[in-house]
Amino acid sequence: MTDSLSPILNLPCLIPSLMSNVTLSNITKKVRTVTALDDVSFHIKDGEFFVLLGQTGAGKTTTLRVIAGLEKQDAGNVAFDDEPVNALTPADRDVAFVFQQYSLYPTMSVYDNLAFPLRSPVHRIPETDIKRKIEQVTEILRISHLLDRKTARLSGGEMQRVSIGRAIVRDPRVFLMDEPLSNLDAKLRESLRVELKHLQKTLGKTILYVTHDQIEALTMADRIAVLNKGQIVQEGTADDIYDRPATTFVAQLVGSPRINLFQAHRENGSLVITGSDVRVVTTHALPEAFLLGVRPEDVRLAADGQFPAEVVLAEPLGVETVLHLKSGNQTLIALVPGMSDAKIGDVVKFSIANDKLHFFDTNRKRIQTT
Repeated sequence: MTDSLSPILNLPCLIPSLMSNVTLSNITKKVRTVTALDDVSFHIKDGEFFVLLGQTGAGKTTTLRVIAGLEKQDAGNVAFDDEPVNALTPADRDVAFVFQQYSLYPTMSVYDNLAFPLRSPVHRIPETDIKRKIEQVTEILRISHLLDRKTARLSGGEMQRVSIGRAIVRDPRVFLMDEPLSNLDAKLRESLRVELKHLQKTLGKTILYVTHDQIEALTMADRIAVLNKGQIVQEGTADDIYDRPATTFVAQLVGSPRINLFQAHRENGSLVITGSDVRVVTTHALPEAFLLGVRPEDVRLAADGQFPAEVVLAEPLGVETVLHLKSGNQTLIALVPGMSDAKIGDVVKFSIANDKLHFFDTNRKRIQTT
């Protein structure tokens, strides 16, 4: 088996499904003098793939550790199926943690790594039942042929499958995944993203997945919560987060290339990007001065475009091209399909999709225009 496998195909749900919803209510957690989590609340439904998205230091791992019971919150409540679990030990909460580091025993075989959590005296599971569970899980993950191999001899993708398998074999109430794909190369990360999402749907498990990677969040999540400096700044579907960002922080966090963000003002019934030649007629009720966000794909090049601009940089990516356009004193980024023949120094014309504009006030919060 190679790491670049096609997605898991319509496998039956071989493991009994025990799901839970998870509710965090007003969680606050301080680490020495730093407030790691500040009044964090969200709800994860049964069988939902919920992604917590944020930059390094946002509080993502602390949130997982509070849910697992590895950290005690200073205030607030953690509940599974509407029952508080604050007083329960990590073992009694019945969650499975999948780490960024694989946390496997290198001198043990794959079989013994998978069996390890089932051989605890607490569970007292007969060896025949352990064998059956492992066979089921390794069939789902397609690692049956690796059972006798020491984990030190596995590739990164194989080790991550074993790590995920060790969590699945326990049949926990909730999976907590802490950036499990971040140590893999880009191609393998893409392959395992698809497989992990399909696996979650096949097993019907509740997963809280934390990442700093906006592509993972947008492609895998049923819903996303964006965490910034210990606070939830927006929660919703991928469409909500991308198309209706609540703040400029969210707008800039999600999307590649990053959203264009300009100082703008109203002038004679039009909105004007300050320092540029861009002037767009608008009927929106806007303040005198505001921030205007324009996604690069909403900057449209055309021979009959409204505004001239000079190409100052072209980045061909194969399926699309990123163009940096100079208009007055401002530079806009445009994302155009295919391999553009525009060269540095060319003068092109562009228009902006008026129905795709994003408006933010001076506090960098979204202005509702409809």
